[in-house]
Amino acid sequence: MMHNLEITVQQRPEVLERVLRVTRHRGFKVTQMQMRINDDASMAVELWVEAERAIELLSNQLTKLIDVTQCKVIPAVSLGHAANS
Repeated sequence: MMHNLEITVQQRPEVLERVLRVTRHRGFKVTQMQMRINDDASMAVELWVEAERAIELLSNQLTKLIDVTQCKVIPAVSLGHAANS
């Protein structure tokens, strides 16, 4: 099953490595990733992941990371509308 996460993180060199490590350790496969720097010097990371596991297992662990300020799961309904656009 495909899932989409919007993650806001502090802009630090090691933050992407931490996010990807937790993603891998929780059994999720990253299929796509986009990143941009926000005006407030934070980074917005959008991850598309694939796994048969519940997405909450990953989002709860990412929220616990010190450099993660927000982790939001994008519902599948929104993904369907984006794909049709």
